[in-house]
Amino acid sequence: MGLFSKRLVPFQVTICGIDELGFHCEAGVTHVLSILDPGWPEPEALGTEQLLTFGRGLTEGRGTHLLVHCHAGVSRSTAAATLILAQTHPDRPAEEALLTVVRQRPRAWPNLRILELGDTLLGRRGEIINAARAHYRRKLEREPWLIEQMIEGGRGREVAEAGKA
Repeated sequence: MGLFSKRLVPFQVTICGIDELGFHCEAGVTHVLSILDPGWPEPEALGTEQLLTFGRGLTEGRGTHLLVHCHAGVSRSTAAATLILAQTHPDRPAEEALLTVVRQRPRAWPNLRILELGDTLLGRRGEIINAARAHYRRKLEREPWLIEQMIEGGRGREVAEAGKA
């Protein structure tokens, strides 16, 4: 399968939603990336932080544990974790980073816009987007009822991407 092995992921990554944060209090988390809902006031301390800059600052080695969360732990957080892993190993296929995140968070539906921005910034020339398309397609084939739910939830563009080769 060629997934990121433990030796290729230089730190532990946990992805969750806000309602799950309490379950990770004793997990030895060393870094937290909080992605707030649009319209929520941004805490001043987070105002200058940028996702990929934050990811570059993670130290490799034992003991580093990144917790990434958004409201539900499904879209923005899984996109952010995918980009951080893709940035950590630019020599590895983007699909490996995405599948690593999906293994850790099976409900993952990474936010396409975040992935598009990261793909461009990382110079991946659409590789991350193609991995997302394949993931969306697999997910919708297994769970076709998600199509209507995603469209109604404003995620129709991602559903459309699933149909592209």
